[in-house]
Amino acid sequence: MRPHPYKVLILCTGNSARSIIGEYLLNLKGKGRFQAFSAGAKPAGTVNPLALWVLKDRYNIDAGDARSKSWDEFKDVEFDFVITVCDNAREMCPVWPGQPVLAHWGSPDPAAGEGSDRERRWLFVQVASQIASRIELLCALPDVQLRKFELDRIGKQARLAAEAPPAATAAQPPPPS
Repeated sequence: MRPHPYKVLILCTGNSARSIIGEYLLNLKGKGRFQAFSAGAKPAGTVNPLALWVLKDRYNIDAGDARSKSWDEFKDVEFDFVITVCDNAREMCPVWPGQPVLAHWGSPDPAAGEGSDRERRWLFVQVASQIASRIELLCALPDVQLRKFELDRIGKQARLAAEAPPAATAAQPPPPS
């Protein structure tokens, strides 16, 4: 067992939804094995209220202290892992000190979703579920398997129904209650 937790930085562009969800889920599910942080290339300045809602409603996590922050805050921190959750952050990702393992776990941006409140909430639920599945897979890996290949494989395994091959049917929002 490591004497200190693995440090993980989860990045997206605005640090208002996906990366916040990832940070809070990994800190909960990593149970001290992982210490997660999140940041963005161009922080939105606020956390999307639906990100806070989905964390509370589906995972019983109070993320009221979450804030949207720049990755510049972490430029001198040596991370063990840096995980991008959007393509833009992947392309813009700076070089990090200490040569962390880099992985990409792309997810659709739920903050960009359109439609009714119910449809937007459903998109947040779907994206949070995808991120949670990836985090479960990460947490299940023994220390000796925490390397780039395995982390990239996790990013490819947990997919949303809408990202599945054309033969699969996309998940629909639940009927109104």
